[in-house]
Amino acid sequence: MKLYYSPAACSLAPHIALIETGAAFTTEKVGRDKKTASGADFLAINPKGYVPALELDDGDLLTEGVVMQQYIADLKPEAGLAPARGTKERLKLEELLVFLSTEVHKNFSPLFAPATPDDYKTQVKEKIAQRFDYLEKQLSDGRAFLTGSQFTIADAYFFTLSNWAKFTGIDLARWPNITAFAGRVAQRPSVQQAMKAEGLL
Repeated sequence: MKLYYSPAACSLAPHIALIETGAAFTTEKVGRDKKTASGADFLAINPKGYVPALELDDGDLLTEGVVMQQYIADLKPEAGLAPARGTKERLKLEELLVFLSTEVHKNFSPLFAPATPDDYKTQVKEKIAQRFDYLEKQLSDGRAFLTGSQFTIADAYFFTLSNWAKFTGIDLARWPNITAFAGRVAQRPSVQQAMKAEGLL
């Protein structure tokens, strides 16, 4: 498999998941100019134009992070990154992944766009804060990770999103449980390895 990524982008989540499973994979960096490190046109690889993209061993391509993360988790169920399909626990994980994707991830997007008006950015930050309030409460019972004591793909995803706070002027100190969560996840060997590979450490 090959993961197309951009440093610190949402592609960090499947990068972490791939390392967690021990799967064989390579990576290729995609620049802001939509050229890959080898000089290829990324738009010809993924016409959607954004990372992550995961080229499977059979040459097929996955281009949506939530689907990709579940595919990776299901490759090696013994890694414990996702409950078995068909279980209520898996439904709860999928619900959480969709929440992270639609309510947290997408709300960050305008903050990275230079043309976004400042007053709209303020509104967006308020929405993100509300979503963080919800996740802060979920973590308030002492659980180590979003779904309990087991690290899952949702944790890799939320860790990636929570890191964007420092790039967008959001102070995580307002959410001590999220801050502690991010610190725990940051110490995982898989996270350290992925971040080092992406030049983030």
